[in-house]
Amino acid sequence: MQKTLATTLVSLLALTAPASFAQVIQTSVGPLSVTPVAEGLDEPWAIGFLPEGAFLVTEIDGRLKHFPAPGVEPVLVEGVPEVAVSGQGGLLDVMIPADFPETREVWLSYAVAQTSGEGTAVGKGRLSDDGTRLEGFTQLFAIPEGSSGGRHFGSRLVEAADGTVFLTVGDRGTGPEGMEAQDPMRGEGKVIHLTRDGAPATTLDGALPGVYSWGHRNAQGATLDLDGRFLLVEHGARGGDELNAPEPGKNYGWPVITYGVNYNSAPIGEGTAREGMEQPLHYWDPSIAPSGLLVYSGALIPDWRGDILFGSLNSDFLGRLDPDVAAENGFAEERISGPETARVRDVTEAPDGSIWFLSVGNGAAYRLAPAE
Repeated sequence: MQKTLATTLVSLLALTAPASFAQVIQTSVGPLSVTPVAEGLDEPWAIGFLPEGAFLVTEIDGRLKHFPAPGVEPVLVEGVPEVAVSGQGGLLDVMIPADFPETREVWLSYAVAQTSGEGTAVGKGRLSDDGTRLEGFTQLFAIPEGSSGGRHFGSRLVEAADGTVFLTVGDRGTGPEGMEAQDPMRGEGKVIHLTRDGAPATTLDGALPGVYSWGHRNAQGATLDLDGRFLLVEHGARGGDELNAPEPGKNYGWPVITYGVNYNSAPIGEGTAREGMEQPLHYWDPSIAPSGLLVYSGALIPDWRGDILFGSLNSDFLGRLDPDVAAENGFAEERISGPETARVRDVTEAPDGSIWFLSVGNGAAYRLAPAE
């Protein structure tokens, strides 16, 4: 009991210890402290929490960094797969499964070179006991055929309540004319559902094994809500970013329906609705380029329990949606901004209930919490 208590205290102290001087950011619940926990990052993409206060950060050029604690110099993890660094592609998401203390599994999503271009892939390896290497990394899934160009890879990983894994795959930037996202037999523009061994966890008639839902453009944020429902945010074109709750076998419309227009202001598809295609829970027009997604537990900020937090890559803010308050385009929204919120790429909740986010613009990770 004493050893367990000591380990817990070390973990909490590591997560709450300031890496450098905290600043204050204004929010609807009053001022919150915002503290850098990792700096000097190069195009960071995702954060994953390990036991006892440690965490991993991916950088798009193919680096996986292991931070033993906030503010501590990271270790560069070896054994990471070779990635195709192409525009928006490279080393992308990291997921730490719930059974990590037993398995030490780390999942990664990434762009991989294929015969006809690049595709989104996912794999896993075992983090060595000293945290310096991924052992036995194995690719578990890749979309069947790559596409040219360096855009729209997705690519978020979420562990479902039953231990299966969701992977978001972008439409690869084929534009409104490309219908790959509408073809259930292709991998582009899909949510893929896998077992822990990489086998299809969902099998639908007439669809590529593993395809869960389709008609997505480029989902760069995904999470579970407090009831275990899968949510994602995806980029539209010029307008039409969406929050969706994908269900198996359902079509979310891209590029047939959308609340946006093309970059040259030309209309896309048939408008905003069509029978057999799902409507978003919320949409943004103009676009904010949402990235990262969190449904907050309320642990440190009770007023935000069940609220949806996300980042903006083009408007430099941390956003919050309140599902209990309706608005014309979905839910009531708060936008939280400060010097720290430059191009927010990922948003997640730490084990102590604080909110962490990655700023690409600052090359840093921050911790948001009530002031001490």
